[in-house]
Amino acid sequence: MSAPFAGFPILSSLEEIVPVREMSDATNIHKDLSSLSVPRKHYQWYYSTGAANEDMLNCPQGVHNFLRAYYHHKSADWKQNKPFPLNAWTANELAKLPKYYIMDLDQTMPQAVATEMPTANQIENCHWLTEKELTVYSGIFKRTGFQGGLQWYRCSTKGYFEGDLREFVGRAIEIPSCFIAGKNDWGVYQRPGAFETMQSSALSDLRGCYLVENAGHWVQQEQPLDVSQQLLRFLTTL
Repeated sequence: MSAPFAGFPILSSLEEIVPVREMSDATNIHKDLSSLSVPRKHYQWYYSTGAANEDMLNCPQGVHNFLRAYYHHKSADWKQNKPFPLNAWTANELAKLPKYYIMDLDQTMPQAVATEMPTANQIENCHWLTEKELTVYSGIFKRTGFQGGLQWYRCSTKGYFEGDLREFVGRAIEIPSCFIAGKNDWGVYQRPGAFETMQSSALSDLRGCYLVENAGHWVQQEQPLDVSQQLLRFLTTL
């Protein structure tokens, strides 16, 4: 759901595991992003820094309002979320992504989403994430912090465990599979080519690929009935 699977890491000519995300004509995507006329940075590498947890936990607007803006910004409620495929893993192409993915170089994530804080009326009408429900999330994050989840990004961007996948290089996932995402979710296209590779080779028994109307990155929350229907449809093929 929401994040296409583009396959296992591939082998370089030196027979070393090379993360899929680094296989690009762009030799230093971070340098290229920082050299744009409006300097930018990739959110996954920001989330891998030691400062990210403190930035979010101690942000000026508070954890609750930060999460409200973050959920809103990446949902179909933010009308500017009209994703399309990117042509390549280059700074100019990545800069077309919203700033919750390709951030301004000097900003934290709370700063990046603060300008899109929904109005009181929008919050009241957000039936897929009520204030009562969000209070559960924000209360727990205030207590635990964000670092546990951020470790995923740190492991991913550093490639710590990709060597463990060596025996799967060149193979596809062979079990019956389906993919579900929101039609308004930029996450489908944030890795250029991943959505297409998933359908052509990474999943050899893909039985459905569904982009749900009126849903962004939180598709199972924004449109739970549609997601359930697609899951049931998939189960009938087994």
